[in-house]
Amino acid sequence: MMDWSPFDAVLFDLDGVITPTAVVHLHAWTEMFDEFLAGWGKKRPFTDADYVDYVDGKPRIDGVRSFLHSRGIELPEGEPDDPSSAETVVGLGARKNLVFNEVLRRDGVTAYPGSVTLLDRLADTDLELAIVSSSRNARQVLDAAGLLDRFEVIVDGNVGADAHLPGKPAPDYFLHAASQVGCAADHAVVVEDAISGVAAGAAGDFGLVIGVDRGAGADALRTAGADVVVEDLAELLPSAPERQADETSS
Repeated sequence: MMDWSPFDAVLFDLDGVITPTAVVHLHAWTEMFDEFLAGWGKKRPFTDADYVDYVDGKPRIDGVRSFLHSRGIELPEGEPDDPSSAETVVGLGARKNLVFNEVLRRDGVTAYPGSVTLLDRLADTDLELAIVSSSRNARQVLDAAGLLDRFEVIVDGNVGADAHLPGKPAPDYFLHAASQVGCAADHAVVVEDAISGVAAGAAGDFGLVIGVDRGAGADALRTAGADVVVEDLAELLPSAPERQADETSS
């Protein structure tokens, strides 16, 4: 149980925090990069550790660039409208997105039960709730999970690109979301499962940074800057009703 009363807003990452789409992203990245690496004659495949170290939580193009750099591969940056067939950083990002959307359409997505329970309870408070995701597919994922109407503010990869926001681990996505809900950073809570996202929350001097351990490891999340680490959002249920009925006198 947690006391939410010191805070005015909660800024949730999406993939791995609200929905288990991190697994879908992992599969999409793995399929795309393994095919690409094979074409370059690289025998060492993309691994789960590569996903955590170079891709997880970052804007798509930053993830492509970071992983390629780790393998000593240089590609042209490309143009924003490069197709998935282009042998560019942007083109590889487009390839990954195609795979991700194919899986999402085929299998759908179900939110974590504990996350929905927390959202249900926070709906009875005065807290502002926002989604802060590097993914350009955040709205589609929320819609597929039936949660699109739970958040008044959604700062996703599309918003980040339009506003020229540096991606996580820079704090700008979260700071932008806080400004959109009218909340000072030190009165907002960041909830993240990715190392880069936790680091972004810590860099923004937010009131509280909660790490959700979906596999990154509690110690790694704390090292990145998490104040609290949980395995499920149900552990964060309000300790008492946050909104009291107005008293009226007769």
